[in-house]
Amino acid sequence: MKKLIAAALLSFGFVSMAQAETKLPQWINDVKLSGYVMTQYQYSDQENAKSNSFNLRLGRIALEGRIQHDWYWKVQLQFNGNTSTLGNSPRVVDAFTEWQKYGFFKVKVGQFKRAFTFENPMHPIEQGFFSYSQAINKLSYFSDRSGVKASNGRDIGVQVQGDFLPNAHKRNLLHYQVGVYNGQGINTKDVDQQKDVIGGIWVMPVAGMRLGVFGSEGSYARKGNWTDESGEHKSQVRKLPQHRYAISAEYKVSDWTFRSEYVHSTGKAFKVSESNGNSTTDCTVNEALGNKADAYYALVIAPVVGKKLYAKARYDLYRQSAEWGSSRTQYEAGFNYLFNKNVQLNAEYMRVNDRNLPKPNYNMIDVQLDFRF
Repeated sequence: MKKLIAAALLSFGFVSMAQAETKLPQWINDVKLSGYVMTQYQYSDQENAKSNSFNLRLGRIALEGRIQHDWYWKVQLQFNGNTSTLGNSPRVVDAFTEWQKYGFFKVKVGQFKRAFTFENPMHPIEQGFFSYSQAINKLSYFSDRSGVKASNGRDIGVQVQGDFLPNAHKRNLLHYQVGVYNGQGINTKDVDQQKDVIGGIWVMPVAGMRLGVFGSEGSYARKGNWTDESGEHKSQVRKLPQHRYAISAEYKVSDWTFRSEYVHSTGKAFKVSESNGNSTTDCTVNEALGNKADAYYALVIAPVVGKKLYAKARYDLYRQSAEWGSSRTQYEAGFNYLFNKNVQLNAEYMRVNDRNLPKPNYNMIDVQLDFRF
């Protein structure tokens, strides 16, 4: 079925391009076919897990456009997965429409990014590093701590957002966004009939600066089997409440980028994760992991040659049990080189300290060539 959806989307894309040479229906505007591919080489000397491999990190294709000017829509497919989950591709990652008549009140419906943190909604190429930070990967529905399947930071729901309070230069000073989601990740119906509510608000006191806070209240649930504390076997829906908040800051000025975020999570996790793409009915809780986690990152991307060559560095910390004994820290440095607006080379070195391993220190090298159309 997924392959048929992919074929249909591609066919529609080519038909749309052909129509562009003639004339589109009056109610359809600005239809655009786009996509990108991120190729990767990665080396790691981690004890008992050494790797040295080329990889196709991401490949996506999207159609987007407008209906009667006020409605924006987008459908995006991912046609590859991680090397261990290629069998689960292609899959729909975005499928939504947004009413955009008013800048201070927009309504989005469908499957899209959850309204949590600054970095989550960023384009994978434009966020600047070999991967999103651990705060995003582990606490915002990527390879999430809770055990939910990998969802690229997305869910199904409805969201309202907007910008208001313009200053004398007509630049808005305040942004808000609030969303209600299933809480089960992409392409999945609700299981526990309880929705996740996520909201964020940020101020923009000077051009290029954002200072924001986010909150997320909800749960992740499975229908399956487990044994409770009294030894009784259970076979029903098990719900794990998840409570999270984030504090975020970003400043972009004169081609420099500074960004930092702290994310805190309270809520237990399932012992068997679905982030590898395989579904499970195992509802056993990972008691050893505890019910708290937090993460923090700070980064800078500095121009060496304007609009062409950038140096970058990032401090990236994740504590899977909110204790230093469970910390995983990445110290990263590298560069990004833009051949043109569509082709980019990224390279970085990482020194990793993972206190969850017998030998915590190891090195990684990551090089990516990304192109888009």
